[in-house]
Amino acid sequence: MAGLSDLVELFGPPPARTALPEDWAEVEEYVGSALPGDFKAFLDAYGPGVICGELVVFHPRGAGALLTRMRQIHARFGASWRSAPDAYPFRFHPAPGGLVSWGYDHSGDEHFFWPCAPEPDHWKVVTNVNGADPEIFDGTFTDFVLSFTTRLRDADPRDGLDPDALEFLEPEDLDELAALGESAPVTPSFEPSP
Repeated sequence: MAGLSDLVELFGPPPARTALPEDWAEVEEYVGSALPGDFKAFLDAYGPGVICGELVVFHPRGAGALLTRMRQIHARFGASWRSAPDAYPFRFHPAPGGLVSWGYDHSGDEHFFWPCAPEPDHWKVVTNVNGADPEIFDGTFTDFVLSFTTRLRDADPRDGLDPDALEFLEPEDLDELAALGESAPVTPSFEPSP
């Protein structure tokens, strides 16, 4: 199982932050459980921000507080579930066993913890893929971030580009787009937010 040291190796040393155990008290009271330890350790070390320019994560402190986001997402997805319960296999917090929001990506996917085990460190990650069927990741938050980052880092430079435009692009054009961050692959990074 991967740990914080694997993420530090990938993203570099975290910014100087003061993590306080009480930061999580209100969030965990709302959830009714502790959250996965590796998730809290990462956010205590790095704070809120964006992984690889794509995956947005929230901390209890910061401009986009985790608890505020959780309440909004749970209300929105819970309302959708209530209007079409057969269309989605999961319920959302505060329903018993409901998914717990923790972040999203710029591709339009929402990411949740599935409290499918008594111990939060054994919860799975569920991704609501842009309104399609959800994907279940059988691993920890850290394993998910490593997999997500690897997928972006190892992506083909042609991914995400208009197929018609590819006909006119030379290999050096693809290299230039990748260097500008407009196409894959992506360099592993973490950009803190306020």
